[in-house]
Amino acid sequence: MILIDGKKAAAELREELKKEVAELKNKHNKVPGLTVILIGELAPSKIYVKNKEKSAIEVGLKSEIIRYPETVEEKTVLEKIDELNNDDAVSGILVQLPLPKHIDKQKVIEAISPGKDVDGFHPMNVGNLSSGYDSSVPCTPLGCYLLIKKIEPNLSGKKAVVVGRSNLNGKPMTQLLLKENCTVTITHSKTDDLKGECLKGDIIVAAVGIPELVKGNWVKKDAIVIDVGINKTEKGIVGDVDFDEVSKVAKALTPVPGGVGPMTIACLLKNTIECFKRSQKN
Repeated sequence: MILIDGKKAAAELREELKKEVAELKNKHNKVPGLTVILIGELAPSKIYVKNKEKSAIEVGLKSEIIRYPETVEEKTVLEKIDELNNDDAVSGILVQLPLPKHIDKQKVIEAISPGKDVDGFHPMNVGNLSSGYDSSVPCTPLGCYLLIKKIEPNLSGKKAVVVGRSNLNGKPMTQLLLKENCTVTITHSKTDDLKGECLKGDIIVAAVGIPELVKGNWVKKDAIVIDVGINKTEKGIVGDVDFDEVSKVAKALTPVPGGVGPMTIACLLKNTIECFKRSQKN
């Protein structure tokens, strides 16, 4: 079985992006800039944003974090986004989720210019992705896609099963796999005979948020299994896939942690660079 090392893949991607940023700097005499808005004091959000900043600087991007207290008014955040939309030095804007209850997440997402939406959450980017047009793709499914392609470059005709239907991962993952000519089945926690559906998959992407749901006897021999889940349990952090069981039958499997997670931030940097390149064309 191939253990899909997300840390190694992310490090390789960052190296490629570093070279690309250097080339863009030579060509345009400026570098892509990523601005992150962080609201409140949630520990996981602060750690995540710190890692984003470190990675951005490592590949040569201009990085800025704007911090607001938990009590900030929605109006203040929307005005700042508008200002960043009109700032040529900013290629990508990301508002770290989750947001405090008094701030409307949808309003914030829709306020970001689609051309600077590095999370790929703006309805225009969602629509472009599902129509097969050029768009920003959410970072986690993009990371999953790149890991799958490392194991199997030609996905045409493969049967893929996506477990989970969230806007963050399940739905965009499906669009990426369809684009590669996969036959895709979207399943979820309410699917009848979920085990039977998973057994048909040459590729399984598990992103449903149920610890160790996907068992060894759910997976056909030599399937590629991507585990997006991060679940805190008594025995520590586990994914949505029973690693010990599935590793005995799968051709390739991502660990948790150290699989999809590291790729998410690397793909955020990739999206920032793509937004910059599109802005230079326009």
